[in-house]
Amino acid sequence: MDVTLFSSEFAETWWISLQQFMQQGGQILWWLAGVVLFSWLLVTERLLYLTFTYPKQKQQWLAMWYAREDQTSWYAHAIRAGWLSEAQLALSQNLNVIKVLVAICPMLGLLGTVTGMISVFDVMANQGSSQPKLMASGISLATLPTMAGMVAALAGMFIHARLAKACKMREQKLEKLMRSQR
Repeated sequence: MDVTLFSSEFAETWWISLQQFMQQGGQILWWLAGVVLFSWLLVTERLLYLTFTYPKQKQQWLAMWYAREDQTSWYAHAIRAGWLSEAQLALSQNLNVIKVLVAICPMLGLLGTVTGMISVFDVMANQGSSQPKLMASGISLATLPTMAGMVAALAGMFIHARLAKACKMREQKLEKLMRSQR
C-alpha cells in the first residue's frame, strides 16, 4: 500500500468533511474558525516562547543578578524587582488576548444559534411548518455553531489555564532563584 496515496486520500476526505461541516454551520462557523485559529496561533507562540526564548532570558537575568557585587541594598532590590516585572510581563504576554478569544467562542456559537433560528422561522413563515426538510438546514445552522463554540471554549479554557499556571510557576522560580545569594 502506498503511504503517500493513503495520506492524500485521507487529506482529501478530511477536507471534504470539513467543508460540509462548515457549510452546514453557516457563515458564523467560519468566523468561529478564524477566532480559534488565531487563538491557537497565540498559544503556539507562547509555547515556543516558554520552550526556547524564556530559558535564555532567564539565564541572562540570573547572570546579571549573580554578577552584581551588591545584592542586599535597597537599590539592588529595586533592580531585581524591575527584572522580575520584566519577566512577568514577558511571560504573561498574549495570555489576556487568548482569554478574550476563548470567551468570544461561545458568543459566536450563540450568534450562530440566533441566525439559524431566524432562518428556521423565515422558512416556517414562507413555506409553513409542513416541510421539515427545509427547516432541518436552519436547525443545523442553529446547533452546529453552538456546539463548535462550546468545544472551542472548553479546549481554550484548558490550554489557557495550563499556560497561565506554567508562566506563574516560571515567574515564581525565577524570583526564588534571585532571592538566593551566590
